[in-house]
Amino acid sequence: MLTKEDIAKRIAKEVKDGYYVNLGIGIPTLVANFVRNDISVEFQSENGVLGMGPFPFEGEEDADIINAGKQTITTLPGASFFDSAFSFGMIRSKKVDLTILGAMEVSENGDIANWKIPGKMVKGMGGAMDLVASAENIIVAMMHVNKAGESKVLKNCTLPLTGVGCVKKIVTELAVMDVTPNGFKLLERAPGVSVEEIIKATEGTLIVEGEIPEMVLD
Repeated sequence: MLTKEDIAKRIAKEVKDGYYVNLGIGIPTLVANFVRNDISVEFQSENGVLGMGPFPFEGEEDADIINAGKQTITTLPGASFFDSAFSFGMIRSKKVDLTILGAMEVSENGDIANWKIPGKMVKGMGGAMDLVASAENIIVAMMHVNKAGESKVLKNCTLPLTGVGCVKKIVTELAVMDVTPNGFKLLERAPGVSVEEIIKATEGTLIVEGEIPEMVLD
């Protein structure tokens, strides 16, 4: 099974030259560490940063330069800072080519729940609401099952939704899947993980066609 860093490394392969990319809190923030050096990518954070780089090395952090998850970040030459109103104008006007988010649940028709567990205190939905409503290409980075071993890749989400029918692709510790009108289509499996294990961990409809290749991370 993949580590969180491996999931980020696999998603980094989906980032293309010239993309403007928004990275959500959690696993997605790691993606900036693994993007190829031979392409130019602008990472955007909804708190008002364009041009984020990898995480800083220990001892080189600047507490004034943070992402939306309040983690210290680095910036690349030419980076810019602006207020959140400008940032969300950028998002809502669909200037972001790719959004990478974490999730608690994803349904087989592309619904996403990633902001609230009933009974637990939360501050609000945050920027995810705007991101999933505005982005045309959304990839979810998540664990396939929860701590109890229950699937998070479902027929229908059980938690309050963040967005409806918006997720295009999911990368978990077990698999890469596309969201299609007929369910989750299995594209790749993690090294050493069998198709049977993925089927067992997936509550939603899983489409398996032909031989499923292992992910290539390097």
